[in-house]
Amino acid sequence: MDKTGIIALIIGLVLCALGIYAIWAFLPQVIVAVQGLIGIVILIFGLMMIIFGALIIKD
Repeated sequence: MDKTGIIALIIGLVLCALGIYAIWAFLPQVIVAVQGLIGIVILIFGLMMIIFGALIIKD
């Protein structure tokens, strides 16, 4: 393993640790963000179903 690989591994571990700390520190905001993302996914899925249904009805 060369120096670049070791440095990338160390930086990756540090960033993972910082990410876990940030999630723990801002847990209520993370929960709200995840709930918002779930809502957006459901909205997009509903729009796709509407478009799909409209295309099937035209045939």
